Amino acid sequence: MIRINLLGQQRPKSARRPVDTGAALPAVFIGAGVVLGALVLGYIYFSWQSQLTQENNRIKQLTAQKTELQQIKQQVETFDKQKAILQVRVDTIEKLQRDRTGGQELLDMVANTVSRTENLWLTDMTRKGNTLAIEGSSASINSVANFITAMKRSGYFQKVEIDETKQQDTKNVETFTFKLNAEINPAGPQAKPASTPAPNPAPAKKG
Repeated sequence: MIRINLLGQQRPKSARRPVDTGAALPAVFIGAGVVLGALVLGYIYFSWQSQLTQENNRIKQLTAQKTELQQIKQQVETFDKQKAILQVRVDTIEKLQRDRTGGQELLDMVANTVSRTENLWLTDMTRKGNTLAIEGSSASINSVANFITAMKRSGYFQKVEIDETKQQDTKNVETFTFKLNAEINPAGPQAKPASTPAPNPAPAKKG
């Protein structure tokens, strides 16, 4: 049905209710702040976590390098000790050859005995008459005992007696210094008795 306004008056428009946005704005700002803060904290956390992982890996690498360097250092120290011992032996042998304190054969015997004795070297040797005074050092007391035994078995000496022995610590290396006196055998090294040949078996008698 069509309605016609005969009065010529405009119909009043319905009034719209204003929307109250004042109460919603704080909640929006709070929510945005929470989201932004969470993003910032998350970024900081993951950034720190990445740095921590990198530092842990670096610490592992440095620890491995330190262990490897310590092993190399120990090997170098061992080589230095062996080099020092060999150098002392060479210097002692050269000194003995220069000084010529005894017969060449006697010097060769002592030098060979020292060379065959592990971890032992001589520092001085003096001959007075038939007595040979020897001074030296060793890495163990057993080396000194082995050296004395070898000298006794050589036949060049009537007796070998230890005069003094001391224990020393040089650069964390334990060594023993010793002094001994050896009485030279005037007759020289004792000759080994010749072996008696076995008698030939008697021929069998013919029946």
